[in-house]
Amino acid sequence: MPNYNTQVPPYSIFPGDVALAFNSESPAAGQASQQFALPSYAGFPENGRTMRWQTVYSTAPSAVSMVLQTAMSDADAQYTAIDTSAATAGEARTVTGVRANFVRAKVSSITGGAGIIVQILG
Repeated sequence: MPNYNTQVPPYSIFPGDVALAFNSESPAAGQASQQFALPSYAGFPENGRTMRWQTVYSTAPSAVSMVLQTAMSDADAQYTAIDTSAATAGEARTVTGVRANFVRAKVSSITGGAGIIVQILG
């Protein structure tokens, strides 16, 4: 289940916007963040957009698997992983060629740690 109530309609991330999927929280394994819409805009390239995302931990976990997921329709079963971070110190990652309408972060597994922040740059 999402960590947040699903927002209808969800917040949108336009190019250059930063969305906080998790903001100094301690989600458990299996929890997903709120979804964010990825609206189309004029000049949108057919081969997709570039998404950047970053994980930050105030107290580093001993093991973690954080997943960036996208979907064409906003249904839990439709989300699929497009990138995974296992860096316990946090890291910034880039994914190219993203073609989706929605994005969210999900905690696959985590051992310890606190103050989890996941930022998504549209």
